[in-house]
Amino acid sequence: MNTKEIMELALEMADLSEIPGDSGIIVKGENLKKAAFGVDMEAAEMMIARELGVDLVITHHPVGGSPRLNLYKVMDNQVTRMLAAGVPINKAQKVLQEQKGKVERSLHVTNYDRAASAARLLNMPFMGIHTPADLLTERKVQHHLDDSLKEDSTLGDVLNSLLQLPEYKNALTKPEIRVGSEKDYAGKVFVTMAGGTNGGVNVAKAYFEAGIGTLVCMHMPEDVIKAVREQNIGNIIVAGHMASDSIGINMIIAALEEKGMEVIRMSGVIDPK
Repeated sequence: MNTKEIMELALEMADLSEIPGDSGIIVKGENLKKAAFGVDMEAAEMMIARELGVDLVITHHPVGGSPRLNLYKVMDNQVTRMLAAGVPINKAQKVLQEQKGKVERSLHVTNYDRAASAARLLNMPFMGIHTPADLLTERKVQHHLDDSLKEDSTLGDVLNSLLQLPEYKNALTKPEIRVGSEKDYAGKVFVTMAGGTNGGVNVAKAYFEAGIGTLVCMHMPEDVIKAVREQNIGNIIVAGHMASDSIGINMIIAALEEKGMEVIRMSGVIDPK
């Protein structure tokens, strides 16, 4: 396989027609047989991969090049997700704008060429697959919860359901209730795990005002947890960052292995076996 074919496979799996801004091929490669796939892959991980005889490095988080700088652009995907939860489109756009601006400004000052230059100097094919994997995770976790929960399910039931997925079961950081308690009714449970990064306080509030009872996310900043707890407007379950990222990544790895590629999991990817 080559880097173009691998990216096309990930896009097809996620039902995307073009490469999202936070993903991309940074160093092209052909006739690739052995890949290293990790959550954060930079120079040190590339050196380890080369020692292991790897001919392709895939990072999940956008650590270099334009995918890093363009992370904020995929936050617009959160508007689509909010629409699915019943948030009006005009409101969804407005509540996201402040956080989107913060993310863009924070990325502007970063060393976007650090990992990319390491790959070029090592002549190591290097690519990033972020949004496609996150979309796969979001859909799989939502379908799993929809199938297993009932109208009167509690937050404890949501935790137990999540732990049925091997990545959450095998992780050191188990799913945790950040707002609410185990015996609280969950209400309508909604998974939000794609869209680049967290949407902030106003996005969380918009979900609850639209009738969502419990948000299930990869991670949640302290200011959002504090605001939701103080306003007593809903529940938050943090499923776990590395475990949630690993769900989508493992789906892509399985597809690559079916194509005959050997893939090494590293840098945070949890083996589902």
